[in-house]
Amino acid sequence: MDPVRLFAIISWIALPTVMFGGYSLLGLLARDNTWLTPFRATYFRAGHAHAGVLLVLSLVYYTYLAQTTFSGGLRLVACIVLLIGILAQSGGFFLHMLAGKPGKVSAGTMVTILGAVLLAFAALLLAYGLIVARS
Repeated sequence: MDPVRLFAIISWIALPTVMFGGYSLLGLLARDNTWLTPFRATYFRAGHAHAGVLLVLSLVYYTYLAQTTFSGGLRLVACIVLLIGILAQSGGFFLHMLAGKPGKVSAGTMVTILGAVLLAFAALLLAYGLIVARS
């Protein structure tokens, strides 16, 4: 199967998990609990929002990736880098929510930065592929 098609399917399947995360967040916010502090709520929201936006953006990415002249192997690499970037970017917020402290750098912060770097690389790789395909 074409990697672009496979990863688009993965994104469509993952989207309801983000929707469930929003439902979970609303449930936690509606209850009076001591676990979900304002700090944790902030990073839960950030992780959830990044996951949703980046998953939807991935569907646009795959549409444009299919227009490049990249080999199947390079398309697979681009898809994997994008997926790991999405997981790291949004997952880092959740990790910081669980292990971080207000005003302090944590492992979650580092994971989020790694995700941003991978997403930037994936975007630049796609831009290169689109430029080369037009030439």
